[in-house]
Amino acid sequence: MLQTRVEELEIMMIPDQYVWLAWSVALLIPWLAVYVAFPRQRRVMLWTSLFTMPFGLTEPLFVPAYWSPPSLFDLARTTGFDIESFIFSFGIGGVCAVLYNISIGREPAPVTEGERLARRHNLHGWALAVPFLSFPILHTFPWNPIYAATVAMLLGAIAAIWCRPDLARKTVIGAALFLAYYTVFLIGLEVIAPGYIARVWNLGALSGVSVGGMPIEELLFAAAFGAYWSSVYEHFTWTTLTLPKT
Repeated sequence: MLQTRVEELEIMMIPDQYVWLAWSVALLIPWLAVYVAFPRQRRVMLWTSLFTMPFGLTEPLFVPAYWSPPSLFDLARTTGFDIESFIFSFGIGGVCAVLYNISIGREPAPVTEGERLARRHNLHGWALAVPFLSFPILHTFPWNPIYAATVAMLLGAIAAIWCRPDLARKTVIGAALFLAYYTVFLIGLEVIAPGYIARVWNLGALSGVSVGGMPIEELLFAAAFGAYWSSVYEHFTWTTLTLPKT
């Protein structure tokens, strides 16, 4: 009877070839739920998701150095690119941008002209560009590219806080909220495909430190992603968070 139960569970498991697709598509479910439930956050979500989606093009930098996921048409392993990366990047961007907003009941509103003229904004554009300028340099270091990406986004978050200290709270708490959110999906990944992380991630090239079976690098990446992208919309559009108008 136990053998039968094991066989039934094996039948229910998603084949590795479709796990990456299932995981990335699953991220669209809360995205759609938030988009429908919070109309005033839709612009922020869509703007940020469309901005993060093209980062799916960076997948060859991480395959197979960081991981090597089986994908649709085996694209990841044969070309370095895959369809799932674009879905994944789209899904995490929009939710990351509004987790803090909806948790405190705020929405973006234009900053005052006086604030925009503050001296610290003389380098506003450069501050926002820090991750994009620093990553190519960090990528030349003899370490896994996941570390370069994580440090680049962390530096970007620090530069953004210096430029917009009014968004420091959102940056820090946004990082924590997205880390928690992303951790749930990592746990879900192991539920739908036990052992998938061990099979797909290049653990031998990483630190070997894990939390609950999840590579610490994945969690650090999520925290850095949340720190930078949680407030990037407000930075680019010169907005701040206020109570919604009644």
